[in-house]
Amino acid sequence: MTAELVRGQNHPLDRTRVEIRVAAGGPVVAGVTLGDEQGRLSGVEAVAHPGAPRRTGIEVPRQAAAEHRIAVDLDALSAAVHRVSVLLALPTGIGGLTAFGAAAAPSVTVTGLDGTGIARYTITGLGAESAVVAVELYRRQGTWKVRAVGQGYADGLPAMLRDQGLPQAAELAAEIEEAVGRGQARAVPAPAPLAAGRSERPGAGPAAPPAQDRPSPAPATAADGPAPSGTGTGTGTGAGAGSAAGPGPGSGSGAGAKAAAGAKAGDLPPAPADGGPIDYRHPRRRSTPAPAAPAPSATRPAGTPPSAAGPTAPDGSPLPVAGDAAGWSMDERLYNQVWGMFEDLARSVAAYRSAADFAESRLEQELDRALADPRHRLGTAGEDARVTARDKHATLVTQARAALDRDLAQLMAESEVVEPALPPAFARWDNPVWQGYHVPAERPMALRLGDLHLPEVLDLRIPMLVRLPLERGLWIDSGPDSYAHGGPGPERDIGRRELPGALTDGPPDESELRRLAMESAVAIAARLLAIHPAGDFAVQVIDPAGAAAPALAPLVESGALPAFPLPGAQGVTAVLEELTRRVELVQMAVRHRAADALPADLDTAEQLLIVHDFPHGFDDRALTRLRYLADEGPAVGVHLMLVADRAQSREYGPVLDPLWRSLLRITPVPDAHLADPWVGHAWTYEPPLAPKGSQVVRQVLGRLAEARKAS
Repeated sequence: MTAELVRGQNHPLDRTRVEIRVAAGGPVVAGVTLGDEQGRLSGVEAVAHPGAPRRTGIEVPRQAAAEHRIAVDLDALSAAVHRVSVLLALPTGIGGLTAFGAAAAPSVTVTGLDGTGIARYTITGLGAESAVVAVELYRRQGTWKVRAVGQGYADGLPAMLRDQGLPQAAELAAEIEEAVGRGQARAVPAPAPLAAGRSERPGAGPAAPPAQDRPSPAPATAADGPAPSGTGTGTGTGAGAGSAAGPGPGSGSGAGAKAAAGAKAGDLPPAPADGGPIDYRHPRRRSTPAPAAPAPSATRPAGTPPSAAGPTAPDGSPLPVAGDAAGWSMDERLYNQVWGMFEDLARSVAAYRSAADFAESRLEQELDRALADPRHRLGTAGEDARVTARDKHATLVTQARAALDRDLAQLMAESEVVEPALPPAFARWDNPVWQGYHVPAERPMALRLGDLHLPEVLDLRIPMLVRLPLERGLWIDSGPDSYAHGGPGPERDIGRRELPGALTDGPPDESELRRLAMESAVAIAARLLAIHPAGDFAVQVIDPAGAAAPALAPLVESGALPAFPLPGAQGVTAVLEELTRRVELVQMAVRHRAADALPADLDTAEQLLIVHDFPHGFDDRALTRLRYLADEGPAVGVHLMLVADRAQSREYGPVLDPLWRSLLRITPVPDAHLADPWVGHAWTYEPPLAPKGSQVVRQVLGRLAEARKAS
């Protein structure tokens, strides 16, 4: 069985002759470096690359491609080699990608020579990086292991080679690029990924290039500075605080001018030579191939094309259908469809904003020319030139808005059929699917963390889905600054009025923000409990001041939380000791393949630790344990959720900065703090609270409690 690795996790190798298979969303260059115990390279001869594809024990491909196979014979390596690092870099000058965040997350699989999978690592969280150390095979006490690294470099191949101690990094990078250029004709285009296949939308242009199968499309925050090296911009993934996020790559094209921010010129559709309509289609999405025609039936006569039997709009275009994306199950198809909707909305709004910017720039230029001409200073000529310029500006903006409205109408229609069809894990609390809730028998593939929208269309909410298990912890910002980070006032006021449980006038005060933050934490915890099989997920809470009791009542009353958390430092210590022990024991069991040796009293269910009012009640030792859980816990099923005001932790200085950057920041009120790295939109996030006065959370937890008793 192939082990699925997360960043930093290792796995033993039971053989020394292996094959490393690479799959990416576009042509990439693959290479291998042979390092010593510290990972340092002895010279250029320690690098296998397209210009020198064979080194002792290593053979790499000679050209850029979307898929690679690298042969490794560990027994043939020199005794001085302790680390075999697999490098991936985006080639320049062949019209491909310029950043890994603009395509599907690359994956690396270590297999035996017979194709038997040993370990697989999907490199999530990449954004502006153009080179990455994917995995490394390393020697430890005479045995070899594979480690998931995922170390990205925004400055590309030279920075990656320089980081491994190679003085001639720039020269070797140039040699590699030259070798790739010579093999440009042999470059293999990207295959259509499974997530491709969104049906062609009327008005969105003809065909569409491929969507991406994102393992963890989680937005990142733009509040805390650049992401730490190795996390990329994280999506997910995860995205590190800083450049941001977004579910699904997309690039917006401008109307008659330039690409929207974040898109590169090579990705844009060609401008029409005859002045015809601009093609606004997504430059990387393909249409789903027509399915094979089923056998004739009484409801569809023989010879009738399948599309003719489906529902169509009055203009003959097909109506949206829930689950029309590719996938092995309905949940996967809906998941891919949701993120396809996200991409389409990002693309359409980017095209509109780019066209509006172009129209504004053109207006300024024409007004400047009119004012600079002395002949226009007298008479009506100057006023006529200004009127003409403003009329052209209004025409351009009107045309751009019409194109946007066309796409928005289709997306709204699609949202109306997709939202009611979502399973509980993807659905809002007001979705009727919760009224017929039954405890699931299998774990879900993703979780809804809230909604995302843009100011151009406040009525269209895109579900914010993240893949499970959670690779990153969550931080619900309860500080007063969480409201101030948002976008324009009118947009935020509308969003807050529509948010269940929020205040309706004026910004919420500090106490109200704390209440809403804890309600959001309980709503997310309840959803995680409800979408897992009974007994497969558990919640623990640290509340040193005892202030979270009202919000925790549904969890305690249903038995999901055995009792209200013990207050004070004693309660902090008890919970952290228990979870630290669990992480250490499970790590040892995994490392030694001795799962049967775990103590009988150890709860092996996945755990969510909610820390309220962090860092109140934490001393230095408790902080160290919490950081350990944040770093090591997700790999063994322990996940972290902080409900905190970061300003209260300033007294600890920079020691907690890595912790904050490792968490996905969400807010208890609508806030425009999530940015995507593809077109640079600031998305407004809305938390997943239940409707005001609704008892749906208590009802769902009650049914879950009954299922636990029955089992």
